[in-house]
Amino acid sequence: MNDLLAEFLRGYTANNQWAIIMPEIMLAVLALGLLGAEMVLPKKSHGLIPRLALWGQLFVLVVAMTAGSYIGFESKSYFSGMIYQTDITQFMRGFFLVCSILVCYLGHIYLSKQQLPKTEFYHLVIIISAAMMLLVQSSNFVMLFVALETVTVAFYVLVAYCRSSSLSLEAGLKYLVMGALSSSILLFGIVLLYGVAGNPELAFNSQDALNFDELRNFIALNSDNLLVRVGALLVIAGICFKIGAVPFQIWVPDVYQGSPTPVTAYLAVASKAAGFIVLLQLVTGPFMGLQGLLVPVLSFVAAATILFGNFAAVTQRNVKRLMGLSGIAHAGYILVGVIAAMRGVAWAPYAVIFYLVTYLLASFAVFGVMTHLAGSDDANQELDDYENLARKRPFLGGILACGLGSLAGIPPLGGFIGKLFLFVAAFQAELFGLLGISVLGVVISIYYYFGWVRECYFGNASDEVIHDVKAPFNMSDRVLLGALVVGTVIIGIVPAALPIIP
Repeated sequence: MNDLLAEFLRGYTANNQWAIIMPEIMLAVLALGLLGAEMVLPKKSHGLIPRLALWGQLFVLVVAMTAGSYIGFESKSYFSGMIYQTDITQFMRGFFLVCSILVCYLGHIYLSKQQLPKTEFYHLVIIISAAMMLLVQSSNFVMLFVALETVTVAFYVLVAYCRSSSLSLEAGLKYLVMGALSSSILLFGIVLLYGVAGNPELAFNSQDALNFDELRNFIALNSDNLLVRVGALLVIAGICFKIGAVPFQIWVPDVYQGSPTPVTAYLAVASKAAGFIVLLQLVTGPFMGLQGLLVPVLSFVAAATILFGNFAAVTQRNVKRLMGLSGIAHAGYILVGVIAAMRGVAWAPYAVIFYLVTYLLASFAVFGVMTHLAGSDDANQELDDYENLARKRPFLGGILACGLGSLAGIPPLGGFIGKLFLFVAAFQAELFGLLGISVLGVVISIYYYFGWVRECYFGNASDEVIHDVKAPFNMSDRVLLGALVVGTVIIGIVPAALPIIP
């Protein structure tokens, strides 16, 4: 018996190559090291911890980038089918590391204005980054669910991190309730798929029904099965909660407003990107056999998401809620790219990745300005607070205008090319209705984005200082925010500069 068990374990772990997840392991060690550093370092040396978090992640980013080539990377399965690496997952590992580095940078500015624990913030940000990296590499529902819940539970804490703010605590509670609901729906769908795919009376049933490859073969031969369809729809619904798509977007404005601004940026960019990569992998992988069902469903969701996000943002004055509602609209645009990938447009997944990168650069530029200008209470920033910003602080005004211009899709910024790629993919996929709605959404978004720019550049002349900025604005801040804008311009003019473009 012992020999049989040993043989089984040897076979099951034959392709467990721990080196291929070395960046994630290094992040876990770094996160634990930060907690250890806080315990052993004298209190006057705790200022080294943010630097350790930033430089440690930069080192991991270098390791992740040099571990393998993004373009032409050999797609391969590891850990008995739990992890599947492709050129897209390799690129996204770097994407999430860049996000976590930028969030730690914004967090350093935010925490300098607050009497809050600092080490735990960096610890949670790094843990989320590692979990997202594993999430997008998942090729088994067990791995997917564990990684997703690690991300979600850590975000529960970060959203409510400003314990002195009632809005932050309220946002944390709402995110907890909605997150638990979405996880329950997702798990219910997984259980249904596992149960029906393991049914020995159905064709191509599997003893490993949680594996994506096995499930894809089963669904392809049983696409008309009611339980298969319900299970897949429940899984998609659970993911739609995470990306903030209609009708599962109700939590977004309140949570974005109440969360600390760096956490809002993390939710808006990294969490959304992780959800879309998972969705893309599912609809072009195990759920590909359900194209006839999912394309019309997701098309309706995408159209409703674009229209709701843009129309709701038109009258919004709170800038964090405005970013949340506009983020819903951006989720709709990205869904158009996902649907195009389902319809057989081979390069559509790369268009989705390109759009996510442009969204990262523009969003962090905007959130960077918001973090610098916010006082101790950053939940109640209004458009009026940015009145005549360009005259008072020209550099920040320029960064804000470029970031908002890219989000609106104004050439020659990266956001324009990102939208163009998605629209061309939609055209090739013959999604003409969605294409028309997307163009309408872009036109509407120009109104509220440039309403913000108008306040910044053409507001009433005033010498009133915008919020009490306690954090110094030094050369490193200028370099980082400037780099985000330069990156936006470069990939807008030369899209091939982004290495993911095939």
